[in-house]
Amino acid sequence: MTLRASFLGVIFCVVAAASAADFGAITGVVKDAGGAPLAGITITAGRLDGNAIRSTVSNSEGVYSFSDVAPGTWSIVAQPDGQPDFTHAPIAVAAGRGSRADLVLPAAIPSCCGPSAESPGDAGGGYAPQSRTPQPKPTPVAPPEHVIPEALQAPAPAASPDNFTPFSFGDFTWLNGTPRNKDTVLDTRFFTPEVRVDIHYMSDFNQPRDHSMGGSTESFRSGEVQLEQISVGGDFHWDNVRARILTMGGLFAVTTPRNDPSPGVGQWDVRGAYKYFSEANAGYHFNVNHGLNVDAGIFVSYIGLFSYYNFDNWAYQPSFVSSNTPWFFNGVRIQWFPTNKLKIEPWIINGWQSYNRTNGHHGFGGQILYRPTEWLSMVFNNYGNGTDTLGVPNRVRLHTDDSVEVRYYNNPGNLGISKMAFSLTGDAGCEYGKGSGVSCTGNGAPKQAFLGVMAYNRMWFHKDLYAVTIGGGKMNNAGRYLTLLPPINGADAISGSPYFTENPGDKAHMWDTNINLQYMPRQYITWWTELGYRHSDVPYWTGRGGITPPGGNNGAPTQYACTSGAASGTSDLTTAIANCGGAGNVWFPDLRRGQLVFSLGVMVKF
Repeated sequence: MTLRASFLGVIFCVVAAASAADFGAITGVVKDAGGAPLAGITITAGRLDGNAIRSTVSNSEGVYSFSDVAPGTWSIVAQPDGQPDFTHAPIAVAAGRGSRADLVLPAAIPSCCGPSAESPGDAGGGYAPQSRTPQPKPTPVAPPEHVIPEALQAPAPAASPDNFTPFSFGDFTWLNGTPRNKDTVLDTRFFTPEVRVDIHYMSDFNQPRDHSMGGSTESFRSGEVQLEQISVGGDFHWDNVRARILTMGGLFAVTTPRNDPSPGVGQWDVRGAYKYFSEANAGYHFNVNHGLNVDAGIFVSYIGLFSYYNFDNWAYQPSFVSSNTPWFFNGVRIQWFPTNKLKIEPWIINGWQSYNRTNGHHGFGGQILYRPTEWLSMVFNNYGNGTDTLGVPNRVRLHTDDSVEVRYYNNPGNLGISKMAFSLTGDAGCEYGKGSGVSCTGNGAPKQAFLGVMAYNRMWFHKDLYAVTIGGGKMNNAGRYLTLLPPINGADAISGSPYFTENPGDKAHMWDTNINLQYMPRQYITWWTELGYRHSDVPYWTGRGGITPPGGNNGAPTQYACTSGAASGTSDLTTAIANCGGAGNVWFPDLRRGQLVFSLGVMVKF
């Protein structure tokens, strides 16, 4: 049975693949009531509208097949010698797809034989034999056919070439920030699943004794194997109704929410409610132009070019433009595709990487994505109106993020260099507002601004089996309003820290560079290794002494800590010295200006 099933599967695939795009195929196996294959059975297929009829004979394995079958509803009839015809339930045939119809014939019916039997009294009782009228043979009843529900069937193949679906006219899997999967392992008309796993090992050359790293949304622990991300979910789609869910486990589940200050407004543990979901949204697709989608919920941000999911990126540790800008938005997203090369996407959201609305204004923004050819992609993101600083209701934020990606060489079959591309991203933003205490220019109030740039060049080798990426960037963040707070003594975006302040006038100038090597034996897996250096003009990166007070976090990140590990009871240094019993009794984290990190890992996406 295993060999026969395998053979049938091969025949099914070959027949379906051999069929032209305008035709389908029918295949199946003929068995007796005991499950044994029946060879030499004549099989006739006829379209119910009478426009076509086909005939064949089952082979030694009981397998039969029809290729180049016109779409429509067909009847399948088995015609065993000396037995009644057996009719299969009608089946639907679609263009470009194979349909299966197995036939299980009932047990053979013996023919009427010999003289009629007499009644028991015929021998001497004088009774005449009773006449018997031959009875008609029973009509065979086909066993119920196992039909896969339409929602679980594979989607119909896309047109080739597809010049209607947005951005399907070319292969854009080479882009930074875009998954490189060309195929879907499993897909149905109702649900397209997605699984992501990201595991790494990092070694900080500063060798922090508490193994704690900061200043990034990708690197958290040194000298350890860590699960960065495990996500399960996918896309639901039926009758233009859409929904997407992707769970979030691993380090991402707690490190990403800590950078959002908005849970500090009001009640309810929104951070805890949402932290295990990186995406959770639903909406509707309207058949307008090349598509119009209206979705609401949590969705991934595009600002910063690099994807939130490391599998999609050219490098593991992105530069500051990506690492210090949002990874998610919460609100309403509208996607309009006026052509198959252009997307216009407005946002109405709670705020800048925020589950809640921090103050009185919603954030507004949007993206324009334009891909005129397969080798060029341009994206423009803008954000404004949001008042996103906790406790400062009148401080308004503006931000623009713009990128261009160019594939300037492409020879996929080459055993040497098979592809080359570069990306360039620039960011600019500021905060201002009457009574906010800051300005975009520095006239009349401290300057609160962000200016960043990053560039990467990537080369693929040996038919895209290997890739090397070199790049980096620079950030000038006056006011530090987008500089990630180091988790000193458990500090987060709500608490802040007296050891690294983010007050108006505080400055942060930082630059970084890295080199990444990827090995991609399959489209679903990436092995990688990376070496990167980051520098700051102020002490920022974790040093040998670590960023954890003696005895562990004391639960008071807003206060200075004593060398005993106890909280000093104040965020004022002079008072802390007195409360701890002298200047030498106040604990300070070990912060350095430079950080060199070697890392390697494996990432999987289905």
